[in-house]
Amino acid sequence: MNSLPVAISEYDPEWPALFAALAEQIRQALGAVAMRIDHIGSTAIVGLGAKPIVDVQISVETLEPMASYLPSLTSLGYQWRQDNPERTKRYFREPPGRRRTHVHVRRAGSWNEQFALLFRDYLRVSPKECARYERSKRELAQEFREDRAAYVEAKGPVIWEIIARADRWAKEVGWAAGPSDA
Repeated sequence: MNSLPVAISEYDPEWPALFAALAEQIRQALGAVAMRIDHIGSTAIVGLGAKPIVDVQISVETLEPMASYLPSLTSLGYQWRQDNPERTKRYFREPPGRRRTHVHVRRAGSWNEQFALLFRDYLRVSPKECARYERSKRELAQEFREDRAAYVEAKGPVIWEIIARADRWAKEVGWAAGPSDA
């Protein structure tokens, strides 16, 4: 069980500005090492209710060695979560005492980097899908209010249903990730 209850907030128009400030600091620290810096996750989708946690995706040429980005991110106070079980990214959290932030470092062009961008872009252009996703998140947040890990796991089937439709949409429109957000 986790100490913070799962709560979905109404969309906050400040989220993009929060991302922009974080991205500017990260861009200054990483320079060209960060091939892309993108706002991902629910706070990146205008109008979508979300846990008020800004997700930042940094795309790098390679995850190893970490010397190209780890010192820069830790100098900004981000804390590397070595125990993260997802091996396709390096995961960092906000500096102590700062607003909750998730930083996902992924290899540029990788499947999981593109997954996050496609999911975001599809929800941005599909209001019905966005509303369906928000309803599901709110229901699951009620059910798993005191168990964040169970909430995340329970969202899995919904996310996979959406990404299947996003994939079809991507083929129809010739989707490709647009320019980096920062």
